[in-house]
Amino acid sequence: MMKKKSLCASRASLVLFLCQMISSLDVPLDSKLLEELSQPPTITQQSPKDYIVDPRENIVIQCEAKGKPPPSFSWTRNGTHFDIDKDAQVTMKPNSGTLVINIMNGGKAEAYEGVYQCTARNERGAAISNNIVIRPSRSPLWTKEKLEPNHVREGDSLVLHCRPPVGLPPPIIFWMDNAFQRLPQSERVSQGLNGDLYFSNVQPEDTREDYICYARFNHTQTIQQKQPISVKVFSMDSLNDTIAANLSDTDIYGAKPVTERQPVLLTPTGSTSTKVELRGNVLLLECIAAGLPTPVIRWIKEGGELPANRTFFENFKKTLKITDVSEADSGNYKCIARNTLGSAHHVISVTVKAAPYWITAPRNLVLSPGEHGNLICRANGNPKPDISWLANGVPIAIAPEDPSRKVDGDTIIFSHVQERSSAVYQCNASNEYGYLLANAFVNVLAEPPRILTPANKLYQVIADSPALLDCAYFGSPKPEIEWFKGVKGSILRGNEYVFHDNGTLEIPVAQKDSTGTYTCVARNELGKTQNEVQLEVKDPTMIIKQPEYKVIQRYGQVSFECIIKHDSTLSPTVIWLKDNDELPDDERFLVGKDNLTIMNVTDKDDGTYTCIVNTTLDSVSASAVLTVVAAPPTPAIIYARPNPPFDLELTGQLERSIELSWIPGDENNSPITSFVIEYEDGLHEPGVWHYQTEVPGTQTTVQLKLSPYVNYSFRVIAVNEIGRSQPSEPSEQYLTKSASPDENPSNVQGIGSEPDNLVITWESLKGFQSNGPGLQYKVSWRQKDVDDEWTSVIVANVSKYIVSGTPTFVPYEIKVQALNDLGYAPEPSVVIGHSGEDLPMVAPGNVQVFVINSTLAKVHWDPVPLKTVRGHLQGYKVYYWKVQSLSRRSRRHVEKKILTFRGNKTVGMLPGLEPYSSYKLNVRVVNGKGEGPASPDKLFRTPEGVPGSPSFLKITNPTLDSLTLEWGSPTHPNGVLTSYILKFQPINNTHELGPLVEIRIPANESSLILKNLNYSTRYKFYFNAQTSVGSGNQITEEAVTIMDEVQPLYPRIRNVTTAAAETYANISWEYEGPDHANFYVEYGVAGSKEDWKKEIVNGSRSFFVLKGLTPGTTYKVRVGAEGLSGFRSSEDVFETGPAMASRQVDIATQGWFIGLMCAVALLILILLIVCFIRRNKGGKYPVKEKEDAHADPEIQPMKEDDGTFGEYSDAEDHKPLKKGSRTPSDRTVKKEDSDDSLVDYGEGVNGQFNEDGSFIGQYSGKKEKEPAEGNESSEAPSPVNAMNSFV
Repeated sequence: MMKKKSLCASRASLVLFLCQMISSLDVPLDSKLLEELSQPPTITQQSPKDYIVDPRENIVIQCEAKGKPPPSFSWTRNGTHFDIDKDAQVTMKPNSGTLVINIMNGGKAEAYEGVYQCTARNERGAAISNNIVIRPSRSPLWTKEKLEPNHVREGDSLVLHCRPPVGLPPPIIFWMDNAFQRLPQSERVSQGLNGDLYFSNVQPEDTREDYICYARFNHTQTIQQKQPISVKVFSMDSLNDTIAANLSDTDIYGAKPVTERQPVLLTPTGSTSTKVELRGNVLLLECIAAGLPTPVIRWIKEGGELPANRTFFENFKKTLKITDVSEADSGNYKCIARNTLGSAHHVISVTVKAAPYWITAPRNLVLSPGEHGNLICRANGNPKPDISWLANGVPIAIAPEDPSRKVDGDTIIFSHVQERSSAVYQCNASNEYGYLLANAFVNVLAEPPRILTPANKLYQVIADSPALLDCAYFGSPKPEIEWFKGVKGSILRGNEYVFHDNGTLEIPVAQKDSTGTYTCVARNELGKTQNEVQLEVKDPTMIIKQPEYKVIQRYGQVSFECIIKHDSTLSPTVIWLKDNDELPDDERFLVGKDNLTIMNVTDKDDGTYTCIVNTTLDSVSASAVLTVVAAPPTPAIIYARPNPPFDLELTGQLERSIELSWIPGDENNSPITSFVIEYEDGLHEPGVWHYQTEVPGTQTTVQLKLSPYVNYSFRVIAVNEIGRSQPSEPSEQYLTKSASPDENPSNVQGIGSEPDNLVITWESLKGFQSNGPGLQYKVSWRQKDVDDEWTSVIVANVSKYIVSGTPTFVPYEIKVQALNDLGYAPEPSVVIGHSGEDLPMVAPGNVQVFVINSTLAKVHWDPVPLKTVRGHLQGYKVYYWKVQSLSRRSRRHVEKKILTFRGNKTVGMLPGLEPYSSYKLNVRVVNGKGEGPASPDKLFRTPEGVPGSPSFLKITNPTLDSLTLEWGSPTHPNGVLTSYILKFQPINNTHELGPLVEIRIPANESSLILKNLNYSTRYKFYFNAQTSVGSGNQITEEAVTIMDEVQPLYPRIRNVTTAAAETYANISWEYEGPDHANFYVEYGVAGSKEDWKKEIVNGSRSFFVLKGLTPGTTYKVRVGAEGLSGFRSSEDVFETGPAMASRQVDIATQGWFIGLMCAVALLILILLIVCFIRRNKGGKYPVKEKEDAHADPEIQPMKEDDGTFGEYSDAEDHKPLKKGSRTPSDRTVKKEDSDDSLVDYGEGVNGQFNEDGSFIGQYSGKKEKEPAEGNESSEAPSPVNAMNSFV
């Protein structure tokens, strides 16, 4: 393999950071290797910066570090060396820097107050701890004071001062009475942040002598008590003589009846105040007011809104609490105290400052001699922190010089490092509110190669699958890796192998002959080593006889086969599944070596059965469906669902359980198998029923577990094999008492939505799970693998909390705990989440393309370092597009194609490429946020392929012994055309093929005249193109030479005629010429310059109907034949008929009219029969008289001489059609003027035509009336006339 050059060698110092990421060494997490490599010290554990200790216990100051060789430890105290050997009370733990100061054996904690710092040192450098300030906890006694009783008038305000002793840390204050019961607090009476007890107005019930303030000191676990304070409330109405005797004249004079007063602020005083808080802390603002009635407190932020999800109100809204404050929370906060008489307000100006916090903390750097790198230390704060560097605990300005090191503000740049450049550097970021200290070492290693993969490791794979042979290695400088097959084999190269940067050899498609010994060789300038591994390629496992679909009758027997073939060295196991689950535990299922048999089949056995064959290397499966059908039917009893239970009763009521009993309903011939108990929570979800439990059908009593704070109602449902009954009537209601939550929220997750936040979500508890009122959640988080304290907030009943200002994509430990007004739920479990992802930083490198064939290419790239992904690695996207075809110079825009390769794949195939074309591609890494930058475009070309078929083949100009062939070049030549291949053979009358003749034609030709052919013979032609790769697809065509040397019959279209109606016209013509002509009709408005409109005629018909014409318009028309260039008929002109105002409906074609005529005809037939019978009996039927009475001048149905019915005749003359004549389209006749011609009501012309041009209409001319004495009708015998005859 070629040796890779360092990218840093050719870059300026401005890109050293990029070089560091590329060339710094990755040390494998191999325990044996880590024990052998030299490493500067790293502080792993230390005590907190502000360390308050219990003065009664030993003081333990932690300092743990790791390094190779193991580091030694030393301490400073108050800036000077602390010699622990001179102090018998101080010891250091073995192999550790942790100090133990013995206080319990005579030492005094106050003597060891001070600032301590630990140094861990070995030959590679020195790491230092934070400055650890040791202070013992103090819990002083209360100073004695004489407390006078407080005499207060009813309605006045009162403040009871606590003034606890100053302790370290400050004590927790609370007020109790002599019985150690907390004093009740409300909007009227509450404790302030300073511990004082405030009364907005006193009431007579406030009179008592045991107001006691307690101070609890947590470190020493002690509680100090102030002397009891006495309060006496009086009013003028209740004064008696004894009280009056103890009051002065002034007091009596000042006593007035209780009057209402507007609010006055007790704390803070004045109209404005200021408050400074640090970023990330909890901001507490307080307003307590006096007044009667008791004032109500409201908070607002001037010029803005209180931050959502971080704002809480405590102490009856007298305290405003904002968690995790930031600079955006600075501003003016106004509290407003209001009652019915007025209001008072106070403005608190809040300024948020910030102790230093990390933007980029320095990270350890491992380099090879001669490489480059840098350390970056970036922090922020308010005010902006100062950055200073130390080397091995000494300010870098006075540290020993290192020519490879250059300090540039918050960055140290290293170039051409040597082993002596190894050191530990400290970055200190500080401002007036605190400091940050971080250690980061630079470790320069010169190590010969080592191979970490075990020797002679055996790899087994299935044939035709990838084989990955590991060669994990380490060395400094980074070794080069080479692979050999066999003991004396040559170095492996070529496209059949893939060489990964981590040393792994990949055989993409392993074959049986790939079996053998492979040798991995690692070498750098310090040495060389090698390792052998073994590869065995096995035959794949196959199912040679698969289970088949079966249909079986109920209670029958069925068997599925599963016969397999496998490698003789592998031991397969066969598993049968039903519907992707284990087989039922039933002795009816018998599993044999090659089959599965089911005895006594039931309906439950219906489903899909799968045979799965597993070996240690592969797995195959096959499935078949079993359908169970019913046996011949037998008479059955009618079954039904059971009736609902009734008479529900609740007994044995307890806080967490109750007993429910019921009486079952009728089972309806199917035994009850179970009862389902459901409950309704009338407090949280009235009207919604939930599943509680299910009991056997023989049980009618059940003990039910209950949850607190739920108003229960129960109902019971009976179940049998037919189905479920209707629910019973609900039981009486039972309300359980409140309690603290029993469970915590589920599905807790931490996923960042932005690069600098962490969105914590959870599934909130249901109403009944809250166990009581005031449901809230305590959300806690801390960065994983970092010695941080938990940060916690309490939020309302929501399901999301957003943590801002997090580093990008780091793991966090998260927990969410439920609480309500009665307490907390059990300690929740910890889940791991990640802060938000950001777009990847770098593009994949070393992109290579291997063209496999003319339509397929393989692309390979190096994976990007995981730390630059900045998120969950989802895979890589390959963008590729065609630049141009090498066989055509024209360029056209082609959309980019995208292939996505999931996971950490570094190779992919590009299918569907076009042969003989230029392509470009680039590769991008993808995480959950999106895509990273693209790699540089990579240009590659595909080789030639076989061409496509010619675009067309036409055969023209047939003669007695020749044909002319014309063709078009392929649309997709896929290369450089070298020639065309023409093959042809004659076809006789029985469709048999004659001898095949082949002709090669130069690629630049586009036509050919074939001569010396047989006359009157049909030939079949096969035509295709060729490139240097081979022949493409062929097209075929047939043609016939003419029979003799007579003048060829040229096509001719003549006698074009038209028959026009109002909106359409029928065009017909005569054609002479070759068969299979395809006609078209062109038409347009006569005299117009518009283009001709064209209509294609289906088939070879000689007529066509033009539709959609404009009435009363003159059109021109002509007919042509497709394929006969320039061949058309002469033009004809026709005119459409005028538009008609309305159309008559052809009543003779209406269904209702036909039915009516049938009914009339039936009545006439019956009448004729009756008349015939009566005449035969000698009776008289006065037909003539009736007809004389109702004579119609147009209808003479009977002859005068014999009284019989006359004959009707069709007297119309079928005259020839004349152009432009009118013909009725609806053939409707009016009774009043039946002698009129139908033309007066029609819209047509000389008849009507179907779409195929067939003649369907009737026509008639206007006729004169026949003489009245004639016995023939003047009209055709239409149904209308027939009806009129019998009216």
